Amino acid sequence: MRRMAAAAGFALVLTGALTACGGRQDTASTDAGGEVTCDVANETRIGIATGNATGVYFALGNAYAEQIGAAGGKVKATASETGASVQNIQQLVAGTYGVAFSLADTAADAVNGSGSFDSKQPIAALARIHTNYTQVIVRKAAGIKDVAGMRGKRVSTGSPKSGTEVIANRLLTAAGLDPAEDVSAQKLDLTKTVDGMKDGSIDALFWSGGLPTPGITDLLTTSGGQVEFLDITPLLPEMQKINEVYEEGSIPAATYKLAADTKTIVVPNVLLVKNDLDANVACTLTRTLFDRKPQLEQANAAAKEISLDQARKTEPVPLHRGATKALDDLGAPK
Repeated sequence: MRRMAAAAGFALVLTGALTACGGRQDTASTDAGGEVTCDVANETRIGIATGNATGVYFALGNAYAEQIGAAGGKVKATASETGASVQNIQQLVAGTYGVAFSLADTAADAVNGSGSFDSKQPIAALARIHTNYTQVIVRKAAGIKDVAGMRGKRVSTGSPKSGTEVIANRLLTAAGLDPAEDVSAQKLDLTKTVDGMKDGSIDALFWSGGLPTPGITDLLTTSGGQVEFLDITPLLPEMQKINEVYEEGSIPAATYKLAADTKTIVVPNVLLVKNDLDANVACTLTRTLFDRKPQLEQANAAAKEISLDQARKTEPVPLHRGATKALDDLGAPK
């Protein structure tokens, strides 16, 4: 009996642990068709796949989960740290999570069955959200002046199966380097990457994230005199041959207290679900994103970029029909 009780207790603790870290919580039903009312009748739990713990996805994802619960409806959510875009989509399709943050280029690969995906993935978008800025930083002592100059250097290309890794490898290739042969690639999350830049074990980093990214703020605050940003916009034409979603942008000097703005390559983010998610749940999730935007802005300034004007611009990823209903009700431009 004692063994049975202990086993039951362990199972209870394990269940609690899984719930606490966001594992397999999605109980939303599949879309049955019919009118979209945005009313969810049954208690529904959603797991949200975010990204690295010191990144914007994680900050916004946790705030979004909190606001979904605070909205007072039947839908509750929990956010989890992940490797980000590629992994998020894989786990979304597998049913591990119900919502996923993703870079638009990775999401486009998923619906087209290209890049990291061998076949077309059954995903849809709730909305376009904030913009990711490609942040390429080098240690001044490494003498790196452009991406081509990373040959033979120790370079963090981001977490495995992340959108950062996708962009890093594409930029290295665009600069004439073989990511597998010409650099010593360190496939690290942002926390370990920043630590490596501080102690000199990493010469350069790639990071794709919103502004400000907490981990990058940490690096610039503690080691600002030893590191510098690279302008990677000369590689934009080659990047646009891969995907038209890449655009030129600028990191404002005030973001990280720099001496001047830094030109870079930007890419939008999208919030994804499976294309067969219950339309009323999708509608509720989309409406909450915009209804609770002020609260999301308090979690990270990147949420200020979330707008109804841009919400429908998710091509080639289709909008979920539940999201379309929400955006129609909210008056988003078509």
